[in-house]
Amino acid sequence: MEVLPLTPRGYCHGVVDAIALAERAAVDDRLPKPITILGMIVHNRHVVDALAQMGIRSLDGPNRLELIAQVERGTVIFTAHGVSPQVRAYAQRKGLTVLDATCSDVTRTHDLIAEKARESYLILYIGKPGHPEPEGAIGEAPGQVILVSSIEEAEQIQIDAPRIAITTQTTMSQWDTAAMVSVLQQRFPQAEVYNEICLATQERQEAVARRAGEADCVVVVGDPRSNNTQRLAEVAEQVARRKAYRVEDVTEIDPKWFTGCKRVAVTSGASTPTPITQEVIRYLAQLQPEDPTTWNNRRVGEPTHVLPKVRL
Repeated sequence: MEVLPLTPRGYCHGVVDAIALAERAAVDDRLPKPITILGMIVHNRHVVDALAQMGIRSLDGPNRLELIAQVERGTVIFTAHGVSPQVRAYAQRKGLTVLDATCSDVTRTHDLIAEKARESYLILYIGKPGHPEPEGAIGEAPGQVILVSSIEEAEQIQIDAPRIAITTQTTMSQWDTAAMVSVLQQRFPQAEVYNEICLATQERQEAVARRAGEADCVVVVGDPRSNNTQRLAEVAEQVARRKAYRVEDVTEIDPKWFTGCKRVAVTSGASTPTPITQEVIRYLAQLQPEDPTTWNNRRVGEPTHVLPKVRL
């Protein structure tokens, strides 16, 4: 089967920086142990497992304040998704050593929300419920930030404020976001719009929208908890009009999906290790859906091979 690898794909700069920080922490004897990541450093199980082999534990859950309460000593790492000021203050009160892996694009959104809150704006934040990035961003100004996650919510929200700002989670679909912004602007013409979708997310989505139509179907490689990965699959289906399959790695591929498929496009989320995607590409390139002898030729690397090469 012919494979069309889409570019760009794989790690963005924020993911590389976050993983590099965690790797350096693991071998730094000056840092108090244990080392705990407050959540998944990035939304990819393979990366979390690889860091666990280096002695770093990851706590995960829907509330970072509840997670930080479980850390009694040592060093805590804030993930690339960012945390609220309340979490930072709690870590300081507990006397923990803190390493901050927050992506610079997320930090910019936090700064924007804090600035607009000081200027007495009501902020409408377009994001995904239950995701750690909105949790941290909304925590910058509790009571002044309202989460909007769908067209229906944008149509129904009832607010009365002279100053309104609209901003976004960095990993949202730019098409879904544009539709919600359009509804909100029609309802609240005074609103100021700040598009905070990061460049890496936009570039990957645009590549799928532009080129996925050259294939019969699309495989998106990434963790099910990765919002930008989920959005890539949506763009493939809703914008490029191609059937999309999201897989965490090569073991989740069902050869029967590709019956009658001559060409498959492959992309991956910004937190997906390149070796994981390469394994998928190699497997699909040799796969003949009508020939069962090609179905089980899977090669899965060791967990540590997913970490980027960084200077420790």
